[in-house]
Amino acid sequence: MNEGAFSARLRKLVGSLKLEFYGLHPRLHALTVAAAILPRRNAGEARARLFALAGFQIGRGTELHGSPRISGGVRLFDKLSIGKNCTIDEDCVFDLEEAITIGDRVAIGPGAMILTSTHELGTREHRAGPITKSPVRVGDGALLGARSIILPGVTVGAGAVVNPGAVVNKDVLPHTRVGGAPAVQLEVLSSNEHIAH
Repeated sequence: MNEGAFSARLRKLVGSLKLEFYGLHPRLHALTVAAAILPRRNAGEARARLFALAGFQIGRGTELHGSPRISGGVRLFDKLSIGKNCTIDEDCVFDLEEAITIGDRVAIGPGAMILTSTHELGTREHRAGPITKSPVRVGDGALLGARSIILPGVTVGAGAVVNPGAVVNKDVLPHTRVGGAPAVQLEVLSSNEHIAH
């Protein structure tokens, strides 16, 4: 085999390995194993501190009731910021292809998903086109209900409520309640109103 052919095969091998190991994060896997030792519904603040020690930005008083499922590519630990005094329930999913910024005093129900990547619509031969990425922001005091889905590029305003099971594909104004799939505004909330959910 000549030197040019060998170099071409080596480049192809390196490219294939990069694709295969793109989402592999040894520190994240070690963190997940360590966090799994903690009681599932208890030790929420200890679990949050563990995630902060691993490199995620997590404010004081925040509790993780179960380890969120985290995926993403490069600079993963720089792309999640969670404020102070938040409660994140079990079985949540955070797609960190782009940044997710969660304000202070946010409550996220079980099974909620925050996604920052999706596919453009491709040709009829292959509908999953190129991947697009957009950051997501959740404002202070917001509530994301169980199994709600926040899609890429969305901002959920401060004090907003996303009903359980809602699919949010556009920005949610502060102090409003949205629900449905796709989510629509259901009501405007006063900034000091207590919510029954």
